[in-house]
Amino acid sequence: MPSAGAGALSDLVRLADVERAAAAVLPVSVRDFVAGGSGAETTLAANRAALDRVFVVPRVLGDVSACATDAALLGRPYRLPVALAPVAYQRLLHPEGELAAARAAKAAGVPFTASTLSSVPVEELTAVGGSVWFQLYWLRDPGRSLDLVGRAEDAGAEAVLLTVDVPWMARRPRDVRNRFALPDRVRAAHFDDRPSAAHHRPTGSGSALAAHTGAAFSPALTWSAVARLRERTRLPLVLKGVLAPEDAVRAVECGVDAVVVSNHGGRQLDGAVPSVLALPAVVAAVAGRCEVLLDSGIRTGTDVLRALALGASGVLIGRPPLWGLALAGEPGVRQVLDILSEEFRDALGLAGCADVPAAANLRTVRAP
Repeated sequence: MPSAGAGALSDLVRLADVERAAAAVLPVSVRDFVAGGSGAETTLAANRAALDRVFVVPRVLGDVSACATDAALLGRPYRLPVALAPVAYQRLLHPEGELAAARAAKAAGVPFTASTLSSVPVEELTAVGGSVWFQLYWLRDPGRSLDLVGRAEDAGAEAVLLTVDVPWMARRPRDVRNRFALPDRVRAAHFDDRPSAAHHRPTGSGSALAAHTGAAFSPALTWSAVARLRERTRLPLVLKGVLAPEDAVRAVECGVDAVVVSNHGGRQLDGAVPSVLALPAVVAAVAGRCEVLLDSGIRTGTDVLRALALGASGVLIGRPPLWGLALAGEPGVRQVLDILSEEFRDALGLAGCADVPAAANLRTVRAP
């Protein structure tokens, strides 16, 4: 992949700039794999539109001379209330893939989430020395799922995120149109995966990845699996992909430590509610009994502030680090996180908040 120099990176002052620059250098099929959504991409667009309709009511005459952005997530301190979301196959974007992103996350003082479908094994990611969470897709063989959790624990992962909104991969027209398949140089590092595997072979009718995950993921994932996982792991357990308040309450009853309000970045059910619109009801339903994180559509530091004002403990960001990765590997991801950090501190202080907990007291107004 082309690599941007330090000077070129410094010219990128918003995450939208990074996205445009990365889109210009990526192959169309990879760009579409990252940027695309499911169906007509209604939810993909609505995530951003809904965030832009949330307005914060700032407070004044508070001392913000020492505005602090540090926050606790899952019981651990971080420099920002932000974690890198799990994203599969990051070596599609840069030869170092997840390794580069994990190093950038460590430098920024935020957690990196390793996907079940990571192109770098979890052991190499935890060896970077930062905070690593492990995302789990529930597989058709439950024993294999639990083995992956044990492997992540042994490697030093600090949390387990069970993705609950992917009984199978939704139909994503851009990938179907491109007959998307993995190149031989990219593999699923947590599987016995060779170039002959199904997701390396283009199909005549659509995405090879969708066919592969359809064979691997279990559509029979139920609450009993959550209970089984809760019994199996000593790590904080997070359910990612919760939108209904009733599901959030059930998650609390199963002993989870957090839920991630997420529609998978508009990549699963098209027409699903934008995550930020679902957030307040989930926060009210759990009533402080577990943490609530927001995922899907976060693109600015103001978005992070919006999430906190609506009751979230923090946010997950998925696509923006990938754009930085595509441009310049680790320095590109660092630039993304630096921009987000500067924007968030700016938004926090200008809203009259001296620290992250104060943001929970802000009022919001939703534009029609």
